[in-house]
Amino acid sequence: MENYTKFQLKAADELTALLAGKDNLFVIACNKCFKEYEAVHEPDLAAFAQLAAQQGKTITGTAEVDFLCNSVQTEKRLQDLIPAAAEHIVVISCGLGIQTVAALTGKSIIAASDSLRYTGYHGMALTERRCGACAQCYLSLTGGICPIVDCSKSLLNGQCGGAKNGKCEVDSSKDCAWEKIQRRLAAQGRGDEFQSQSVQLRDWSKIDHKAISEYVKTIREKRLEGYYGGVHPLERKELSSHLPLVRFPAPETVVMPLSQHAGAPAKPVVAVGEHVLAGQVIGEPAAFISSPIHASISGTVVAVEPRLHPTKGGEVLSVVIESDGRQELHPSVQPHKSLDELGPDEIVEIVRQAGIVGMGGAGFPTSVKLKPAKPIDTILLNGCECEPLLTADHRVLLEFPDDILFGLRAMLKAVGAQRGIIVIEDNKPDAIALLERKTAGLENIEVFPVRTKYPQGAEKTLIKRVLGRQVPSGGLPADVGAIVDNVSTTKAIADALRTGMPLLERVVTVTGEQVRTPGNFIVKIGTSVRELVEYCGGIEGEDVTVKMGGPMMGFSLDSLDVPVLKSSNGIIAVSADHSTPVACIKCGRCVDVCPMELKPLRFAKYADEGNWEGMKQQNVMDCVECRSCEYICSSKIPLVSKIKAGKAAVREMK
Repeated sequence: MENYTKFQLKAADELTALLAGKDNLFVIACNKCFKEYEAVHEPDLAAFAQLAAQQGKTITGTAEVDFLCNSVQTEKRLQDLIPAAAEHIVVISCGLGIQTVAALTGKSIIAASDSLRYTGYHGMALTERRCGACAQCYLSLTGGICPIVDCSKSLLNGQCGGAKNGKCEVDSSKDCAWEKIQRRLAAQGRGDEFQSQSVQLRDWSKIDHKAISEYVKTIREKRLEGYYGGVHPLERKELSSHLPLVRFPAPETVVMPLSQHAGAPAKPVVAVGEHVLAGQVIGEPAAFISSPIHASISGTVVAVEPRLHPTKGGEVLSVVIESDGRQELHPSVQPHKSLDELGPDEIVEIVRQAGIVGMGGAGFPTSVKLKPAKPIDTILLNGCECEPLLTADHRVLLEFPDDILFGLRAMLKAVGAQRGIIVIEDNKPDAIALLERKTAGLENIEVFPVRTKYPQGAEKTLIKRVLGRQVPSGGLPADVGAIVDNVSTTKAIADALRTGMPLLERVVTVTGEQVRTPGNFIVKIGTSVRELVEYCGGIEGEDVTVKMGGPMMGFSLDSLDVPVLKSSNGIIAVSADHSTPVACIKCGRCVDVCPMELKPLRFAKYADEGNWEGMKQQNVMDCVECRSCEYICSSKIPLVSKIKAGKAAVREMK
């Protein structure tokens, strides 16, 4: 594989000259990028340490950092790491990394390496610093500010005298680089240091890749808006976002898996041959984190047996009901007292008995969320629907706004929270406008539009974006006083309180370029996916992948003969991806887009090595499996499957 490493350690004689008269060094080395990922530890740091020892220099500490130019993660890594005794920071990196460390530490910088073979920004790096890759780095002299790139005239021997009000006379949009250099050197007590140097003449015989074109400021400024990372996949929501909800015909047979939620599967309480009514409990929760299952139609139980599950990769115990065509409701389906009359514990119990779970995909029992162990001040309703293609929640927002507000008020009362916020991405302006009108007179409920970015709807990213609070590693939203719930879940809560109806149906989007007639449907839980797809005219093309959920986090279906679950927000048909994985080249894009600020490339390497302890130390359990890393990976590495394997192994270690 071609090696596109962007820097190399300076020659021994150059390093010796740089270190003359300097001591008490802290050394930071960047692990090389844009090369085949073979070693976690690159050899440059050890080579420099050996040379420094030969010169009798004291090294106060060292650090190796992946993608040093990623200022967000580098700042976290360097916090409290550099000892007070360190007088100089030696940086082994390309110019981007050196500038990043200089800006973050404010200390005297020794550039121990030269950039080379570099034609632009590192991957999708979040840095605003630039490097001309001139293979002759001057950052040691200039306090970490590059005179080649930051100075419009690329002056190497100081100010030209042409600055006006701190701006360059050639480019009035740019600060004078040399004024910045002098200010930084003065702050470091080195105000006269550059003047004592001989005039610097650039060695034009060295490689010069001055190929950085125009800096796209607007893109860089938005990369960190709200929360770190994220991607912008093609949305393709126009296929179904304009289509109103249609009630799907009641199926003749439903298959009700007893595992449709996080936690323990429900236990069956009906037998073959028994007649059941819609809304009747057919499976009781088996643990605290579990949920009841209700018959979604009236009819006869024809089987209680293992059936293929759409997301668990095998068969699970299921109740199969054959419809009697009458859709009779069970007597227990009755309206409850008014919301004003219900107490918090009563609301939570109604939600529990209704079998309501997170309907955005996770399926966590909602009643458990509504009994947090810590005080809650804010409930966030997730109306982002950040997955491409899916429009189920969008239609729920447009067609059931009053139910959503009622459900939110009930949740606020249940947990004693003071504020409710409905978060909607700005690609749904009609929903934002409608909910803003509906909430105009409400003191404790508001609409919060956010810029469209995936995975906006993940709990921790949503909390950080809206509330500015950081859920700790391994923690829960309740740890920072918040609860996050999906808008469809909230609508189900309203149904349970107003009519007594348990969770028997949900909105499902059937869409994708390979679906003949996309649509948004109100579907009975347990309905066959095949029936849904055929109702939409079937699938066009031969090389097609069908998923339950969205294209990012959805589950590929090997068979359409599986049921719709409580958490099934979409059925999509898209062109199959036959990409072949190749070796990781350490481009760093997976690190730049990870919303949990993890290092997915480490997970891939450690999984291949079976190094589960390494995955644990890299906080693999914090991964939300959003697939942003896999989406951006130029090597097409199946990162999420490796992460899932690592998570399973780490759980077994406990």
